[in-house]
Amino acid sequence: MHIIDSGNVAAATGVKLSRAQVIAAYPITPQTPLTEKLSEFVESEELDAQYIPVESEHSAMGVCIAASTAGTRAFTATSANGLLYMNEQLHWAVGARLPIVMCVANRGIGAPWTVWNDQQDSIAQRDVGWIQIYANDHQQIIDSVIKAFRLAQAVSIPVMVCYDGYLLSHTYMPFEPPEQEKVDNFLPPFATKHFLDPENPGNFNPVTLPDIRPGVDGKIMPGYIEIRHNLQMDLLAALDVYEEIDTDYKKEFGRGGHPFVEEYKCDDADFVAVCIGSLSYHLRDVIDSMREKNVKIGVMGVQIYRPFPNEAITRALSGRKHVIVFEKALSYGNQGALYADIKSALYSCEKRPTIQNFILGLGGREIKTGQLLEVLTEACNSPGTAEDTPRWIGLKL
Repeated sequence: MHIIDSGNVAAATGVKLSRAQVIAAYPITPQTPLTEKLSEFVESEELDAQYIPVESEHSAMGVCIAASTAGTRAFTATSANGLLYMNEQLHWAVGARLPIVMCVANRGIGAPWTVWNDQQDSIAQRDVGWIQIYANDHQQIIDSVIKAFRLAQAVSIPVMVCYDGYLLSHTYMPFEPPEQEKVDNFLPPFATKHFLDPENPGNFNPVTLPDIRPGVDGKIMPGYIEIRHNLQMDLLAALDVYEEIDTDYKKEFGRGGHPFVEEYKCDDADFVAVCIGSLSYHLRDVIDSMREKNVKIGVMGVQIYRPFPNEAITRALSGRKHVIVFEKALSYGNQGALYADIKSALYSCEKRPTIQNFILGLGGREIKTGQLLEVLTEACNSPGTAEDTPRWIGLKL
C-alpha cells in the first residue's frame, strides 16, 4: 500500500520497521520532523524503543555509542552544523566498530547561516570512516534505511543515509512501506559479539599502543595501525556485502538492483552527467529533452559514496566521450570531491573519457532546468575543451 508523505516520514517509517531500540535526538532543520515522527511512534507504542532527548548533537551520538556498546540497535539523525558538532563522536563510533545508523537531511554549512540545501555537510565528513548512502527519492529513503541497518550490522561499521533537505525531507511523494513481517525476515535481530555485560566485565577502546602486544589471554592484539588497516579493508569489502544485501532486498520487496550507481538512458550514451541525490532525477527531464534532439546522453546517480565504488564507476563510464560531474559541495581549495574521486577511479582506464566539473546549488541556490540544459548542451558540443578547474552555475557576480 502506497502512502503519500514527506521524506522525513519515509525515513522515520524505515527506522520503525527496522525496530530500532534506542533513538537519541536533538532537533535541527530540516531533520527535526524525522525525530518528531519517531517520538510519536514511541509514544503511541507503535515502536518499542527508548527515545532519549539530549542537549546537543554531540550528546546524541554519545548516547548512540553507549547504547550500541550495550548491545542495542541505535539510531539518530541530524543536519549541517549538527553533523559537524558530532565529528569527534563520529570518529569514535567507527573506531569502536559500532553498527549505528544515522540519517542526514543535507543542508548547507554556516557561517554565514543557511537553512537551505546543499551537500557540504555529509561530504565534509566523507573521511571519518562511516559508510555513506545517498537516496534520490522517498522510496529510496525508506528502503535505504532498512538496508543500512542490515549492512551496519553485517560489517560492524556505522552508516549514514543522506537525502536532500527540503527537496526530499519536506516534499510529499508516494512511497510503499514494506510489510513488517517481511522486514523482520530480511533484517535479523540485532546481535553483537562484543557488548557490555556485568557478568563478563571487560575494557572497551582503552589507550592502544603503537605496536602489537599480547592481550590478557595471551593472544597477540593489533596496534593502532593494524586496527585502521582492518577498518579500511572491511570498508572496501562492504561494497560486496551491500551488493548482496541489495540483491536480497530486491528478491523480497521487488526494489533495488542498483546498489552503487543508478543509470538513466546510459546504455548507448556518449555523454553522461553524474551527480549525487535528487539532482539526478531533476536531470532526467533535461536528458529526455536532449535525446529528442538526437544527443546520446544519459545521467548517473551515485548511490553509495563511501566506500567509493571504483569498479562500478569504471564500468559505467569507461569508453564514454565525455563525463559531466555536477556537485552541490566541493573540497575547498581543490575541486569537487566527487569529481576528484571519479578522476581517480578512471585514471588507469584505457578508454578514459574527458571529464568536466560544475558546482551549483550551494546554500539552496535554485537549480534551473534551463541552466542545466544550456550547460549540458555546451559540454556535449565541445567535450575536448573541458578544463580541470570547476565551473560554477548560477553565480550572480
